[in-house]
Amino acid sequence: MNKKNLSILSYITIIGWIVAFVKSKDLNPKSDLVTYHLKQGLGIFLVSFAVNIILSIIVMTVTSLYFLNYIGYAIFILWIFGIINAVNQQKKPIPIIGKMFENQFGFIN
Repeated sequence: MNKKNLSILSYITIIGWIVAFVKSKDLNPKSDLVTYHLKQGLGIFLVSFAVNIILSIIVMTVTSLYFLNYIGYAIFILWIFGIINAVNQQKKPIPIIGKMFENQFGFIN
């Protein structure tokens, strides 16, 4: 797989992320683009997972706050931005939350 495909795959579910992570170890020389998108992909997955758990608890306890479920659509849009950046082979952070993950996840390097 080339670096563009691995970058895109890093956003497609956690299984796609794992495949991209394992395959990125085979790249010689190491690709900064793939590493960057692996960090962004893992970050958006973790944020989405945490937000969904928190929102589920909130909406189950206070049903009148059901409109908070629309936050999931916002995360979906951010995920699409990440895929677009990977397709264009750009190392741009995901809007709003991407900067948090640029220097995190040291095991990916």
